[in-house]
Amino acid sequence: MALTIGLAYDHKEEYLAAGFSAAAVMEFDDESTIAGLESALVGLGYKVERVGRGVELARRLVDGERWGLLFNFAEGVRGRSREAQVPALAELFDQPYTFADPLTCALTLDKAMAKRVVRDCGLPTAPFVVLDSVDQVSAVDLEPPLFAKPLAEGSSKGVTASSYVATRGALAGACAELLEKFAQPVLVERYLPGRELTVGIVGNGPEPRIVGVMEVSITGGDDVRAYTALNKKEWVERVGYRLLAGETLVDDAATVARAAYLALGCRDGARIDLRCDEHGTPCFLEANPLPGLNHVTSDLPIVARLAGHSFGELVGWIVDAARQRYGL
Repeated sequence: MALTIGLAYDHKEEYLAAGFSAAAVMEFDDESTIAGLESALVGLGYKVERVGRGVELARRLVDGERWGLLFNFAEGVRGRSREAQVPALAELFDQPYTFADPLTCALTLDKAMAKRVVRDCGLPTAPFVVLDSVDQVSAVDLEPPLFAKPLAEGSSKGVTASSYVATRGALAGACAELLEKFAQPVLVERYLPGRELTVGIVGNGPEPRIVGVMEVSITGGDDVRAYTALNKKEWVERVGYRLLAGETLVDDAATVARAAYLALGCRDGARIDLRCDEHGTPCFLEANPLPGLNHVTSDLPIVARLAGHSFGELVGWIVDAARQRYGL
């Protein structure tokens, strides 16, 4: 009998219909992502049932429903620990689920907390500060250029051309704009001028599998200094993706990414974003323990595709890793 997999997700169109703004639902998944994942799981021989968002999951768990495995890619709606809500529900009701546990999901969404853990483990990351108000800008002891972004957002939300701060005098304006728009602290870090990389990882144990190390290059548009939200949205015209091989940077990046994956407690699969400093050293930017899974546009599936693997293979690896953890 085929294992039944429940899908936990936040459906973008449902939130828009409920009155949420386009900006508020930017991280959520559209129908093509949900249907693509559903199709991949069916193709792997699983029976799939759509569950939906966290409140729907809670209702169904209370009613006694269970699934052989819950495939979680729900982002959550409110709070800096929102990505931990579905994992916490699953654990509360003894429901096996994919990907990271509540602690890791909460930790990694707060970019500064993740950087502190990674830094404490001896891994390279750019110097940074967290600002709660514009009044704190004068005390920032970092030399420009700097980079500013919301503390707890994903999908490059709040990362724009204005995030690059060339002078100390421009920092107050950049932070004021972010504080007002996102109503949360701002992470300010030293801008890393080198190559931007993302590393796909799957599996558990001391040696999780490196799917690939991919370089992200901005090839068009005006947002040339970072992988901004606009660059991601218009990736066909603006972004070049290249799987790296045959250079020392690949091993260096894989080493940092795997160590960060383990230090932060990622499970089953994740994407680790890095950027090189002026010396070419890959430095930790952030971890994505609930990586985007649009079969066409998301970075982890792109890494897998460039490495010669289908989306179905990638999804299979993630599910197999979770099943092995639970002994399913």
